[in-house]
Amino acid sequence: MHFQRDTSKRFRQLALASAVASVLLPAAFAADVASPPASSSATALVRAVDSVGIPVSDLERSVDFYTRVLTFHKEAEREVAGDTYEHLYGVFGLRLRMARLSLGHEHIELMEFLAPRGRPVPVDSRSNDRWFQHIAIIVSDMDQAYARLREFKVEHASSGPQRLPDWNPNAGGIRAFYFRDPDGNHLEILQFPAGKGASRWQDKTALFLGVDHTAIVVTDTDTSVAYYRDLLGLRIAGTSENYGTEQEHLNNVFGARLRITALRAADGPGIELLEYVAPRTGRSMPIDSQANDRWFWQVNLTTEDVPAVAAHLMRAHSSMVSNGVAATREKELGYTAGVIARDPDGHAALFEATP
Repeated sequence: MHFQRDTSKRFRQLALASAVASVLLPAAFAADVASPPASSSATALVRAVDSVGIPVSDLERSVDFYTRVLTFHKEAEREVAGDTYEHLYGVFGLRLRMARLSLGHEHIELMEFLAPRGRPVPVDSRSNDRWFQHIAIIVSDMDQAYARLREFKVEHASSGPQRLPDWNPNAGGIRAFYFRDPDGNHLEILQFPAGKGASRWQDKTALFLGVDHTAIVVTDTDTSVAYYRDLLGLRIAGTSENYGTEQEHLNNVFGARLRITALRAADGPGIELLEYVAPRTGRSMPIDSQANDRWFWQVNLTTEDVPAVAAHLMRAHSSMVSNGVAATREKELGYTAGVIARDPDGHAALFEATP
C-alpha cells in the first residue's frame, strides 16, 4: 500500500479536533438514551443485520481478493448516482459502485466511490484508533487458513495466529489472526473451539464458513450500549475482558486490555464493541469524515419503518449522515428506503427497508 504522508498529517489534526469535541458529546448522548432499559419499541427498530459495507478504492481488485482468497461469492453489482444518493450518503456529486458478496449465510457490500474520491486510510492507523472496524470470518481450521493467506501474501496486522488463554472463560481456546485487504482494511479470521460460538461454526466441510460479527472500537462501552441496545434494541449476547501477551499480539497494540461486548439482532452477524481500557491512546474519528473516505465503514440494518427510525434517532440527538429519508429504486440497491446515522464514536449504520 502507498499512502500520502500529508493525508496522514491532516488526519491527525482532524482527529485531535474530534477528541476535544468527544469530551462533551458522549455524556450528552448518554443522558438522552442511557436511562431506560431496552423497551419493546426499541427492540422493533432493528429487524436484522443485513450486511457490512466496506470501502474500497478498486472494486474489481477487491472482488477478486474476497472471492479468490477468502472464497466469498459475488451475487450482484450496482452503480448509482444522482440527487437521491447524494442526500442518502451526504456526498455531493457522487457516483458509487457496489458489489454484494456472500459467505455462508452472511453478506458484505464492497463500496467504491468513483466520484468524488475519498481519502485513504492513514498509513499509521492502529487497532485502537476509533475509526477501526473489521469483520470476523470464521474458519474451520486456523492453520490451513493462515497458510492460505500466506500463500496469497496478505499483509499481516497481527504477528501471527493467537490462541486466547484458558483462564479467560468466555474467550479461552479461541484462535484469531488480523490481516489487511488490498486497501488496508482490517479483517480477522477466527476459529471457535467446541462449545463456543454458534454450532454451525463447527462445520468442517469448508475452510471459510461465514461472518460471525463486525467489531468497532468505542470510547466508552456504557455509552455505546445505550445506543445499540437501549436505542436500537439489539441484545447483549456476551461480554469478556481480554488482556495478556496473546491479545497484545493479536491487536498489535502493546499493553492492550479490552472490554468486549457482543450485541446481536434477531438475525445476521453481531456487532462487537471493543473498548480499549488500555492503552487509551487511540485517536478519535475525524469530525469531517464522509461516506467516501476509506475508513468509513457502515453496518446495514434492516428495519420495518425507516421514517419512524429516522424520527427516533433525531429525537435522541443522533448524528445523521443523511439529511432525510431517501426513497430508492429497489433494483438499484436492494431496498426501498434508507437513512444513515452515526453512533457516538462516528461509526455509521444504514437503516434500510426491504420489500
